[in-house]
Amino acid sequence: MREGDWNPKEIEFLNTLLFITAKPVVYLVNIGHDEYISKKNKYLPKIAAWIKENGGGPMLPFSAEFEKNVSLAAGSPDAALREKAAADAGAATMVPKITQAGYNHLRLLHYFTAGEDEVKCWTIREGTKAPGAAGVIHTDFERGFICAEVMAFEDLNRLGS
Repeated sequence: MREGDWNPKEIEFLNTLLFITAKPVVYLVNIGHDEYISKKNKYLPKIAAWIKENGGGPMLPFSAEFEKNVSLAAGSPDAALREKAAADAGAATMVPKITQAGYNHLRLLHYFTAGEDEVKCWTIREGTKAPGAAGVIHTDFERGFICAEVMAFEDLNRLGS
């Protein structure tokens, strides 16, 4: 389904059927702990070739055993502690890359709202217009949307307001 060439009317109908084969795919290839650290696995080229022949998509080799050990060593979900534990174990953790690949392939992005007492992160689909993004916070916000003040974080950080 994902590879088909569909016209808009067909897409509208197919979307009602929720075919799993129409969904984007990210291939996570679990390899051994030692293979992950050495970055050598004899099967990865064959797996990559199969993926290419069967529709393509990103392939991310990782080691579940390595990630479990890093998580236990870090003792915390804190990214800096995880990175340090991974470096001590001999390789980088793949968790940020796996997460980013999922967001990229699903065409998701974050936006933030800030008030005096909190900052919140919201997830929307790429291309969502401001009223739709407001609706993620609360459905009433979408119906009564008036305007949004948008700025790049770098500008906010540099200017302070």
